[in-house]
Amino acid sequence: MEGAIFVGGGGEGYASPQHLLLRYGNRHGLIAGATGTGKTVTLQILAEGFSAAGVPVVMADVKGDLSGMAKPGSETGKLHEAFMKRAATIGLDLVYGGCPVTFWDLFGEQGHPVRTTVAEMGPLLLSRLLELSEAQEGVLNVAFRIADEEGLPLLDLKDLQALLVWVGENAGELTLRYGNVSPATVGTIQRRLLVLENQGGARFFGEPALDLHDMLAQDASGRGRVNIIAAEKLMAAPRLYATFLLWLLSELFETLPEVGDPEKPKLVFFFDEAHLLFDDAPKALVSKVEQVARLIRSKGVGVFFITQNPADVPDDILGQLGNRVQHALRAFTPKDQQDLRRAAETYRPNPRFRTEDAIREVGTGEAVTSFLEEKGAPGMVERTLIRPPSSQLGPITPEERQAIIAASPVAGRYERVIDRESAFEMLRARAEAAAREAEAAAADAAKEREFRNARRWDGGAEAAGRTGRGGGARREKTFTEALAQTVVKELTGTTGRRIVRGILGGLFRSR
Repeated sequence: MEGAIFVGGGGEGYASPQHLLLRYGNRHGLIAGATGTGKTVTLQILAEGFSAAGVPVVMADVKGDLSGMAKPGSETGKLHEAFMKRAATIGLDLVYGGCPVTFWDLFGEQGHPVRTTVAEMGPLLLSRLLELSEAQEGVLNVAFRIADEEGLPLLDLKDLQALLVWVGENAGELTLRYGNVSPATVGTIQRRLLVLENQGGARFFGEPALDLHDMLAQDASGRGRVNIIAAEKLMAAPRLYATFLLWLLSELFETLPEVGDPEKPKLVFFFDEAHLLFDDAPKALVSKVEQVARLIRSKGVGVFFITQNPADVPDDILGQLGNRVQHALRAFTPKDQQDLRRAAETYRPNPRFRTEDAIREVGTGEAVTSFLEEKGAPGMVERTLIRPPSSQLGPITPEERQAIIAASPVAGRYERVIDRESAFEMLRARAEAAAREAEAAAADAAKEREFRNARRWDGGAEAAGRTGRGGGARREKTFTEALAQTVVKELTGTTGRRIVRGILGGLFRSR
């Protein structure tokens, strides 16, 4: 069927051929089911279909087995026999073939490095990544605001760390302008950044940042490139995984132009382990995901959420997912049974069977499907045998992966880190300039003190000379006055009178 992706069909008791119409590929979708029921194969065949139609694909490889899409499937072995039997059952002429694959990795180990800048990530997503409280998120927003006002580019983690140090040192002044900025809160954010850095998250921030057009590419034959993001190691930091994929969606939304409803999507995005995006997510973040999912459709981007249970996806977002493949759900507990009923109620009923029973009964490689039909109306729910993939089921060898990475059209573009002048260097330069000014001011002050001391010493010596002469005179005068007073006292006494008489008598006798 032209303009559609063949998903599967069936024999007796199953649906007629089921197709996903390319013009509704941007209406989003859901692939759900318990572990081991075939979600990965469904994801793989949809990605193959979009790629063959010239639509680039982005997907996260959570278990490491999607790398096989780079190679054709094997024409030998038991798996091949099972695939050929399934193909005959659903009327498929199975032809093996690989896809043009580009491997990416946040840690730069199993693919080309993926980076963004701290500024592009923004305070909302970064707060989600760091698990910040509302008050801490407020301080982080203040830091981003200051960076904009002061012209301080925030590229990597050390830029943000340096800026937060400055914010903490100037918390008193900033509080008057932006509200309460506590040094203790700044310290908490710094500790969270340290944890992120220790987990390897620092590699995600920096330059050269990812150019999204490298993911929107086709190969020489016009097939859309399948961008596989290595996520095995990334899953050890689930918040980093979820935040990264949400950032990627946000960047696509902000970068791509409006196209309305094209004949086929510009890009299709598969979000595996989607529940990680919503676990303990604040309302502001869920609202952002809902907004992106609702509006990115007009950019020609389709988003498929892959998760174990449809209940993992908030209702407001679940209601926007028009194309659905529901693999088996197990109902062992009352909650499981409730989730099963809720999942069944979201499908357009089929009079031939109860949807709830079908979801419980389908086996591995089978599913309950519903795709948008003409005018975007939901199709009737059907039991479907999922078609086999054309590419290899399972991973390729490390040597094969490295050969594909080396031959990639973006090889060498992102491997070398660029560390240009940004907030860290600018703040350090300011601090060094301030230190030099303070040192010069201290030196000037020391010289001034020396000069004053010298003047004081010279003036003191001169004054001391004057004091020595005048003081001696005063001391002499004081001694004479004291002697005179003593003489007067003596003269007033008997002895004094005798002396006076003796003196006077001598004078008279000398005459």
